[in-house]
Amino acid sequence: MAALTALLEIVLTTWWGAASVAALTLCSGTRRQGSRRVSPRRAPAVGGSGGDALSMLDALHHARFEEAVRDMLRRDGCRDAVRVGGAGDLGADVKATDPFGRRWVVQCKHRRRGLAGSPVGTPDFQILNGTARQVHGADVAVIVTNGRVTAPAAVFAGRQRLHVVDRRVLGAWATGSRPLWELLPAVPPPRPAR
Repeated sequence: MAALTALLEIVLTTWWGAASVAALTLCSGTRRQGSRRVSPRRAPAVGGSGGDALSMLDALHHARFEEAVRDMLRRDGCRDAVRVGGAGDLGADVKATDPFGRRWVVQCKHRRRGLAGSPVGTPDFQILNGTARQVHGADVAVIVTNGRVTAPAAVFAGRQRLHVVDRRVLGAWATGSRPLWELLPAVPPPRPAR
Protein backbone atom coordinates (compact mmCIF):
# COMPACT_ATOMS: atom_id res chain seq x y z
CA MET A 1 0.00 0.00 0.00
CA ALA A 2 2.89 2.38 0.77
CA ALA A 3 4.36 1.74 -2.68
CA LEU A 4 1.02 2.52 -4.33
CA THR A 5 0.68 5.73 -2.32
CA ALA A 6 4.22 6.84 -3.22
CA LEU A 7 3.74 6.12 -6.93
CA LEU A 8 0.40 7.91 -6.99
CA GLU A 9 2.09 10.90 -5.31
CA ILE A 10 4.65 11.02 -8.12
CA VAL A 11 2.00 10.57 -10.80
CA LEU A 12 -0.19 13.30 -9.38
CA THR A 13 2.50 15.82 -8.37
CA THR A 14 4.92 15.76 -11.28
CA TRP A 15 4.21 17.11 -14.72
CA TRP A 16 5.52 13.93 -16.39
CA GLY A 17 3.31 11.76 -14.20
CA ALA A 18 0.22 13.79 -15.00
CA ALA A 19 1.14 13.86 -18.70
CA SER A 20 1.60 10.08 -18.72
CA VAL A 21 -1.78 9.52 -17.09
CA ALA A 22 -3.40 11.89 -19.59
CA ALA A 23 -1.72 10.13 -22.52
CA LEU A 24 -2.74 6.70 -21.27
CA THR A 25 -6.30 7.93 -20.73
CA LEU A 26 -6.51 9.37 -24.24
CA CYS A 27 -5.01 6.24 -25.78
CA SER A 28 -7.34 3.90 -23.97
CA GLY A 29 -10.44 5.84 -25.01
CA THR A 30 -13.53 6.35 -22.95
CA ARG A 31 -14.65 3.17 -21.19
CA ARG A 32 -18.08 2.44 -19.87
CA GLN A 33 -19.07 0.27 -16.96
CA GLY A 34 -22.75 -0.42 -17.39
CA SER A 35 -24.30 3.01 -17.78
CA ARG A 36 -21.71 4.68 -15.55
CA ARG A 37 -18.87 6.59 -17.21
CA VAL A 38 -15.34 6.20 -15.79
CA SER A 39 -13.69 9.51 -14.92
CA PRO A 40 -10.71 10.32 -17.18
CA ARG A 41 -8.93 11.96 -14.20
CA ARG A 42 -8.67 8.68 -12.34
CA ALA A 43 -5.10 7.42 -11.98
CA PRO A 44 -4.46 3.95 -13.38
CA ALA A 45 -4.30 1.04 -10.98
CA VAL A 46 -0.71 0.29 -10.05
CA GLY A 47 0.52 -3.09 -8.93
CA GLY A 48 3.44 -3.80 -6.62
CA SER A 49 5.60 -4.77 -9.59
CA GLY A 50 6.07 -1.28 -10.94
CA GLY A 51 4.86 -2.46 -14.37
CA ASP A 52 2.52 0.47 -14.86
CA ALA A 53 5.24 2.89 -13.79
CA LEU A 54 7.59 1.31 -16.33
CA SER A 55 4.97 1.66 -19.06
CA MET A 56 4.66 5.35 -18.23
CA LEU A 57 8.46 5.76 -18.30
CA ASP A 58 8.68 3.88 -21.62
CA ALA A 59 6.21 6.32 -23.18
CA LEU A 60 8.33 9.38 -22.36
CA HIS A 61 10.65 11.28 -24.69
CA HIS A 62 14.28 10.79 -23.63
CA ALA A 63 14.50 14.32 -22.19
CA ARG A 64 11.34 13.71 -20.16
CA PHE A 65 12.85 10.41 -18.96
CA GLU A 66 15.82 12.39 -17.61
CA GLU A 67 13.39 14.73 -15.83
CA ALA A 68 11.55 11.74 -14.37
CA VAL A 69 14.84 10.38 -12.99
CA ARG A 70 15.58 13.81 -11.51
CA ASP A 71 12.12 13.89 -9.92
CA MET A 72 12.57 10.43 -8.39
CA LEU A 73 15.88 11.53 -6.86
CA ARG A 74 14.12 14.60 -5.44
CA ARG A 75 11.42 12.35 -4.03
CA ASP A 76 14.19 10.31 -2.34
CA GLY A 77 15.48 13.45 -0.60
CA CYS A 78 18.03 14.84 -3.08
CA ARG A 79 16.79 18.42 -2.91
CA ASP A 80 19.40 19.75 -5.33
CA ALA A 81 18.74 17.17 -8.09
CA VAL A 82 19.07 18.86 -11.46
CA ARG A 83 18.85 17.72 -15.07
CA VAL A 84 21.98 18.75 -16.95
CA GLY A 85 21.72 16.41 -19.95
CA GLY A 86 22.03 17.54 -23.51
CA ALA A 87 24.74 18.20 -26.05
CA GLY A 88 28.11 18.41 -24.32
CA ASP A 89 26.87 16.99 -21.00
CA LEU A 90 30.10 15.00 -20.61
CA GLY A 91 28.28 11.86 -19.54
CA ALA A 92 25.98 13.41 -16.95
CA ASP A 93 22.24 13.78 -17.45
CA VAL A 94 21.29 14.26 -13.79
CA LYS A 95 23.35 15.40 -10.79
CA ALA A 96 22.24 15.28 -7.17
CA THR A 97 23.42 15.14 -3.58
CA ASP A 98 21.66 12.63 -1.35
CA PRO A 99 20.73 13.31 2.30
CA PHE A 100 24.00 11.60 3.34
CA GLY A 101 26.19 14.04 1.39
CA ARG A 102 27.06 11.68 -1.47
CA ARG A 103 27.27 13.26 -4.93
CA TRP A 104 25.37 11.29 -7.60
CA VAL A 105 26.04 11.54 -11.33
CA VAL A 106 23.49 9.76 -13.50
CA GLN A 107 23.62 8.98 -17.20
CA CYS A 108 20.17 8.11 -18.57
CA LYS A 109 19.66 5.71 -21.47
CA HIS A 110 16.01 5.69 -22.50
CA ARG A 111 14.86 2.98 -24.90
CA ARG A 112 11.55 3.67 -26.65
CA ARG A 113 10.96 -0.09 -26.95
CA GLY A 114 12.05 -0.92 -23.38
CA LEU A 115 13.58 -4.40 -23.18
CA ALA A 116 13.11 -4.86 -26.94
CA GLY A 117 15.30 -1.82 -27.63
CA SER A 118 19.03 -1.87 -28.12
CA PRO A 119 20.99 -2.75 -24.96
CA VAL A 120 23.26 -0.29 -23.21
CA GLY A 121 26.81 -1.31 -24.01
CA THR A 122 30.32 -0.91 -22.66
CA PRO A 123 31.05 2.39 -24.53
CA ASP A 124 28.34 4.17 -22.53
CA PHE A 125 29.87 2.93 -19.27
CA GLN A 126 33.36 3.93 -20.46
CA ILE A 127 32.20 7.50 -21.01
CA LEU A 128 30.59 7.61 -17.56
CA ASN A 129 33.70 6.09 -15.99
CA GLY A 130 35.93 8.69 -17.65
CA THR A 131 33.95 11.72 -16.52
CA ALA A 132 31.74 10.98 -13.50
CA ARG A 133 34.39 11.21 -10.80
CA GLN A 134 37.08 13.26 -12.52
CA VAL A 135 34.88 15.90 -14.17
CA HIS A 136 31.68 15.88 -12.11
CA GLY A 137 33.02 14.88 -8.67
CA ALA A 138 30.76 11.84 -8.28
CA ASP A 139 30.77 9.60 -5.25
CA VAL A 140 28.19 7.42 -6.99
CA ALA A 141 28.15 7.03 -10.79
CA VAL A 142 25.03 5.42 -12.27
CA ILE A 143 23.54 4.50 -15.62
CA VAL A 144 19.74 4.31 -15.56
CA THR A 145 17.92 2.56 -18.39
CA ASN A 146 14.38 1.39 -18.97
CA GLY A 147 15.94 -1.36 -21.08
CA ARG A 148 18.77 -3.81 -20.59
CA VAL A 149 22.54 -3.83 -20.31
CA THR A 150 24.94 -6.14 -22.19
CA ALA A 151 26.81 -8.73 -20.14
CA PRO A 152 30.24 -7.22 -20.96
CA ALA A 153 28.96 -3.77 -19.92
CA ALA A 154 27.71 -5.17 -16.59
CA VAL A 155 31.11 -6.78 -15.96
CA PHE A 156 32.91 -3.51 -16.82
CA ALA A 157 30.56 -1.56 -14.55
CA GLY A 158 31.28 -3.88 -11.63
CA ARG A 159 35.03 -3.60 -12.08
CA GLN A 160 34.89 0.20 -12.25
CA ARG A 161 32.46 0.71 -9.32
CA LEU A 162 29.74 1.99 -11.63
CA HIS A 163 26.13 1.28 -10.71
CA VAL A 164 23.52 -0.16 -13.06
CA VAL A 165 19.83 0.67 -12.79
CA ASP A 166 18.33 -1.64 -15.38
CA ARG A 167 14.63 -2.21 -16.04
CA ARG A 168 14.19 -4.47 -13.01
CA VAL A 169 15.77 -2.02 -10.55
CA LEU A 170 14.06 0.95 -12.23
CA GLY A 171 10.67 -0.73 -11.73
CA ALA A 172 11.38 -1.19 -8.02
CA TRP A 173 12.67 2.37 -7.67
CA ALA A 174 9.73 3.90 -9.55
CA THR A 175 7.25 2.44 -7.05
CA GLY A 176 8.75 4.72 -4.41
CA SER A 177 8.97 2.03 -1.78
CA ARG A 178 12.72 2.53 -1.23
CA PRO A 179 15.26 5.20 -2.20
CA LEU A 180 17.72 4.31 -4.93
CA TRP A 181 20.69 3.91 -2.56
CA GLU A 182 18.84 1.10 -0.79
CA LEU A 183 18.32 -0.76 -4.07
CA LEU A 184 21.94 -0.70 -5.24
CA PRO A 185 24.75 -2.89 -3.90
CA ALA A 186 28.00 -1.43 -2.57
CA VAL A 187 27.01 2.24 -2.50
CA PRO A 188 29.78 4.23 -0.78
CA PRO A 189 29.18 5.12 2.87
CA PRO A 190 27.80 8.55 3.77
CA ARG A 191 30.25 11.43 3.70
CA PRO A 192 31.45 12.54 7.12
CA ALA A 193 29.69 15.63 8.46
CA ARG A 194 31.75 18.81 8.19
